[in-house]
Amino acid sequence: MKATRILRRPRVLIVGCGDVGLRCAQRLLARATQPRVIALTTRPERATSLRAHGLTPIVGDLDAPRSLRRLAGIARTVLHLAPPPSTGADDPRTQALIAALGTRARYRAARGSTSRTRRMRTAFAASHERALRWPACGNRPARSSLNRRIVPEPPLAAGRSVRVRVVYASTTGVYGDCAGALIDETRPVRPANARAKRRVAAERRLRRANVRGTTAASIVRIPGIYAQDRLPLARIHQGKPALVDADDVYTNHIHADDLAAIMVRVAEHGRIGRVVHASDDTVLKMGTYFDRVADAFGLPHVPRISRGTAEQTLDPMVLSFMRESRRLSNARLRRELRVVLRYPTVDDFLRGVPSGAPDVK
Repeated sequence: MKATRILRRPRVLIVGCGDVGLRCAQRLLARATQPRVIALTTRPERATSLRAHGLTPIVGDLDAPRSLRRLAGIARTVLHLAPPPSTGADDPRTQALIAALGTRARYRAARGSTSRTRRMRTAFAASHERALRWPACGNRPARSSLNRRIVPEPPLAAGRSVRVRVVYASTTGVYGDCAGALIDETRPVRPANARAKRRVAAERRLRRANVRGTTAASIVRIPGIYAQDRLPLARIHQGKPALVDADDVYTNHIHADDLAAIMVRVAEHGRIGRVVHASDDTVLKMGTYFDRVADAFGLPHVPRISRGTAEQTLDPMVLSFMRESRRLSNARLRRELRVVLRYPTVDDFLRGVPSGAPDVK
């Protein structure tokens, strides 16, 4: 009976539980029907911090697939916020996650009677609770308290198949340079750098998992994320230049709180295989964005330089963002998901920030 009661509580697994992941967790835990939010972490020492936020930590590493065995059946909703590796043109981390989540045979719907299904659920929970007391390999019991009390969710009722609901946090960089055009989610991807190519690879892996019936994944393409502690204040203090207006590029933005709300909304109401832009209504060029932030904090504007000068003097990473210009349509976000943004534009947020320039190290 105890195992059955534990299994009644819905589960959400957050993979890549950084700033945005914690904001997603806060939204989920604030609900009346509070789910159990599980956070995958590579660092056991972070467990105390995650528990303080109301999360259940589980140790695993997307770069070590054997460490992910406990993820099979652990939750039916997954927010995948982990970035790809920093090298290569593929995303083996997403492949490892799909493989861990996709052990379908053990979690297939029970075909027996209702009473048999209940017995299977209880036995399933008990057996996996015992299994989780052992490490992924070796013959000695695990000594850490982590991962020991998280039992997988039970088999579903008869006749229902198991597909893990996955929401993947991708990037709008998959489009490459669009020369400032207004684009929607039907725009073909054309990644121009290795970072974006890895994201496209991850999206394609999830689409194939959808076809196989392993996942029911949706994709959220995300532009520049900002928040009170995620503004370009250090760059403005340092006087790093932006492009002159004639050479400047359009950028797109979303506040971290709005992004968290969008991720949760897509998990509940997004269509399988659907792409959605997590973008606000802001239409600004990069240099103008820096100027708006500077004005809000009483800082001087950054200098402007031509594209030719930028190509000769700026860091290649910075230049990669200055080579791509696009404006994102968020009509699908509003029409299909009916998301109401807390901060419709960057200016709406900046009007509420404290006056005066903060200390920036």
